[in-house]
Amino acid sequence: MDQTFQDQEALADIITQVKDVDEQLFGVLLEIIRKEKVYDYIRYLLDNGIQKHLEEQILQQRENFKQAYNEMKLYDFRKNIQQITDALKKIKDHKFNKKDYSNEENQESIKDLIKRIRYNKKIIEFLYFLVQLTSLDNTLIQCGSNSLHILVQMKVDMTNKNFENIKMQNTSLVGANFFRCNLSGSEFNNVNISGMNLNGALLLNCKWNNLRIHELNQLKGHGGFVRSVCFSLDGNTLASGSYDNSIRLWDIKTGQQKAKLDGHTNDINSVCFSPDGIKLASSSLDKFIRLWDVKTRKKMAKLIGHTNFVNSVCFSPDGNTLASGSQDQSIRLWDVKTGQQKFKLDGHTSRVLSVCFSRDGNTLASGSSDKSIRLWDVKTGQQKAQIDGHTSGVLSVCFSPDGNTLASGSENKSICLWDVKTRQQKAKLGGHYQPVTSVCFSPDGNTLASGSEDNSIRLWDVKKGLQNAKLDGDFHNVFQVCFSPDGHTLASCSIDRSIHLWEVKTVQQKAQLGGHDEPVTSVCFSPDGNTLSSGSSDKSIRLWDVKTGQQKAQFDGHSDRIWSVCFSPDGNTLASCSKDYSIRLWDVKTGQQKSKLDGHSKYVNSVCFSPDGNTLASGSDDQSIRLWDVKTGQQQSKLDGHANTVYSVCFSPDGNTLASGSWDKSIPKLDGHDEPVTSVCFSLDGNTLASGSWDKSIRLWDLKIGQEIKSLDKHNKDVLMQWKISLKNNSPLSEDISIYTTKLLISQKAIFQAQGALILKGEFINKSGIDLKKLLKQKGSCFLESLQQN
Repeated sequence: MDQTFQDQEALADIITQVKDVDEQLFGVLLEIIRKEKVYDYIRYLLDNGIQKHLEEQILQQRENFKQAYNEMKLYDFRKNIQQITDALKKIKDHKFNKKDYSNEENQESIKDLIKRIRYNKKIIEFLYFLVQLTSLDNTLIQCGSNSLHILVQMKVDMTNKNFENIKMQNTSLVGANFFRCNLSGSEFNNVNISGMNLNGALLLNCKWNNLRIHELNQLKGHGGFVRSVCFSLDGNTLASGSYDNSIRLWDIKTGQQKAKLDGHTNDINSVCFSPDGIKLASSSLDKFIRLWDVKTRKKMAKLIGHTNFVNSVCFSPDGNTLASGSQDQSIRLWDVKTGQQKFKLDGHTSRVLSVCFSRDGNTLASGSSDKSIRLWDVKTGQQKAQIDGHTSGVLSVCFSPDGNTLASGSENKSICLWDVKTRQQKAKLGGHYQPVTSVCFSPDGNTLASGSEDNSIRLWDVKKGLQNAKLDGDFHNVFQVCFSPDGHTLASCSIDRSIHLWEVKTVQQKAQLGGHDEPVTSVCFSPDGNTLSSGSSDKSIRLWDVKTGQQKAQFDGHSDRIWSVCFSPDGNTLASCSKDYSIRLWDVKTGQQKSKLDGHSKYVNSVCFSPDGNTLASGSDDQSIRLWDVKTGQQQSKLDGHANTVYSVCFSPDGNTLASGSWDKSIPKLDGHDEPVTSVCFSLDGNTLASGSWDKSIRLWDLKIGQEIKSLDKHNKDVLMQWKISLKNNSPLSEDISIYTTKLLISQKAIFQAQGALILKGEFINKSGIDLKKLLKQKGSCFLESLQQN
């Protein structure tokens, strides 16, 4: 660690050499180097004759630069060139140009570096310069890749930038915002692009290979909670059982569903492949166990015997015996060939939640709600031992590959490691803050994975008893974790109906903005566009810096979830309304509450300031709209007319008209939606009103005639317009197109976006060989080949 810190200090010293360089010089140098087709630019810059030539070229271009730059003295110019050249020479030989600085082991040193350079615009331009140099010099690719990673970590505004032909490798660009950037001709290799914003980007002839992206780590298809997952022995197929009563088989390489097995009449609790991969066992709340032929997808047998829900099934290592644990407090051993029951194991005094065979097949472990773990002799069906220690039910048990250690996860939020021979506790792993629903050893026995209702998966070093990593994804209540046979992949399933796949060696925690703890229900920009306000079910209002995505302030006061927030026209006051029936006005500068408006008798769903800022309108579940005097906080009037909940209110630009949307499916005088109208908004000229509804449609209304505006395939026209502009200018989309795509998404987790991205030819392949073009298309990208064919 000390060595890394010292190296990082040296890197900071190198980079800060350019802290006084005129940042415009970087752009000029790039232009000249490209024009002159210079390959050994360091030697080029050191040549005195070349320096004089550069000075002449820069002076010829003086009209393009500031007066201060035109008056730069020869000494200052040569000093700047020398500083840049020295920095390039040193950085080229530094480990910054050899190793991946986005690795977790380097994150602390990266943070230290960022603290030193964060506010220096000249250094930021130098990092951009290093990124751009990768398009000209293959010897600086890692250096440029690390530079771009740092820029992403610093949340520098990179929108609308030109990154043509850059080459990136071995780095993480998680959460990078490339909105409307030109990435044409770029080459990415082994780059993590999770959560990247490619909205409106230009992606012509790109070569992106060996990509890492969490977006593909989800297998979606189930219509209910996914309760259990299991890999086939060859690691090519994953089975999943769900509360939608179905079992699904997935192709791990493509992420596609291979088969859907129907037969159970209730929720699936557990699935397990036989060691030879030919059979699959499943258990259900319908009290039955079914055996399936994996190749033909047909039912082989139905095992009847349990008198209540069957919670867990597990094949013996030789595949001849199947164990099952049930709500009826019993464990049963079945002959797989005949389908007959061999033994019924009684002893637990409550439901049996988990069963697991030892690797030699001689011992079966079981965990129960009676807080005990029991070990059974498989040959005789007799109990060998009882292990007590947990203070709550044992939800999951798993033997280590060598059979010497047993792991157990419990409702008391802990994981215990037990010595199988002595029955003594070897270690207790604490970290989860909700029940531990699943534990699983890696094939080499060195790592233990655990899943919990706290929405996290954790990886533990078995020998040291320490947590190695915490994996957070966009899931809830992790039900089960399972290693692939080669140990390279971890599968998890959860209440969010999806299955997540993790690359064990390289997976990193997703970038987060420390923010709301519950869903965000409302957002609103300040009048100057620099601040975004968000209201949440966690009862707080937060202010975000739009450029950086960082939280600026948090307002607490409401006693229940917040439904809507709105800035006053001058940006000094923020109004919020809540499920607590109240409206509150906040001073944006001080963060203090200015006043509390009471009057509504039910939830307040929407608030909106009049253009002059003197009146606030509110809509409520009490079916009324109320107008308030902002200065006094007194109610001015109550507007009745809706026959149900009022969801949204909005003033026209001239302040003479107020629009409202309601559960009664109407906007006053405008009927057309088939479901509740949840949002309304005026155009800037006040002639058009937009409305959004639960019927999944957005409608535009001509207010002069009171009729809906019928648009003819507007989306296709927009795409064609984007295409023409992009090909004409060979640059990112023009400003007027940006209204169709998200520029900055403020969220708990980075979300991959590619709406309106323009793609022509190129490659987009992940580490498993999956073509990401399908994903890009799903995200709203436009493939120009298709338009050309049409």
